Amino acid sequence: MNTDDIEVFVGAVSSGSISEAGRRLGLMPMAATRRLSALEATLGVRLLHRTTRSLSLTPEGETFLPYAQAIIENEHQGRAQVRADTLGAAGLLRVSVPIVFGVKIVTPLVPAILAANPELQIALDMNDRLPDLTATGTDLAIRIARLKDSSLIAQKLADNPRTLVASPGYLERRGMPRSIDDLAHHDCLPMTGVTHWTFVASGSETHVRIGSRFSSSSIAGCQSACVAGAGITLLSEWAIADDVLEGRLQRVVLDDATPEEIGIWAVYPTTRNVLPKVRVFVSALRLALQSETNAR
Repeated sequence: MNTDDIEVFVGAVSSGSISEAGRRLGLMPMAATRRLSALEATLGVRLLHRTTRSLSLTPEGETFLPYAQAIIENEHQGRAQVRADTLGAAGLLRVSVPIVFGVKIVTPLVPAILAANPELQIALDMNDRLPDLTATGTDLAIRIARLKDSSLIAQKLADNPRTLVASPGYLERRGMPRSIDDLAHHDCLPMTGVTHWTFVASGSETHVRIGSRFSSSSIAGCQSACVAGAGITLLSEWAIADDVLEGRLQRVVLDDATPEEIGIWAVYPTTRNVLPKVRVFVSALRLALQSETNAR
């Protein structure tokens, strides 16, 4: 069997499209279709039901898929391990990061990573939602959260302390809250769907219901509205450093509680050995986060 043909099959299943699989591999749609047909001819079975609008596995395709995925993954790992020590990381690295974190922390690292690894490419998806890593072909996702899904393969990179902030103008109009109970009398700016903020008070967690007339699907929206004077929001320390330094935002410190501390996590789609291209990126990010922590 030709591994190039197998790669088209695996890519078509993960992306839901033969043409998309071809695009990822640098192939024209017709060439990708021919490779899939060649694999089916070699195996003597039909692997996919395909129409102009849909793609689905045949029973034979379902049986063959895990073996095909293992073949491709093993080949990629073998090539990467053999060449990594002398030529650096190579290939296309697909990384998903939260929007503000991507702008402030990740993109400044890109020039140095690419300079040190001339055959590496990086495709950065800036999105505050965690994608389906397998379906999107994502190699690595960075997320800032308390991870609740035990099925995720994750590695903690750093702690992520957060603080309440508001603009000086808002605090002048509405006053400075001093306790978690005071938040009930303020305009809070949460992420969409968030109804409570978690704090630590007297050594235990407490969930505080927040009143809001504004929310955003991106933390960038909450931060921008906060700077404009719309209310109080909860942001990571690395995100607010410049705004606090330049007077656009002011920390809101409560007497009886502190915001829950969450982590910065590297989330992987597989338990297999981490490829050099992923290790290079994670190593650079970990060093940047350590520097950020030391600077505070």
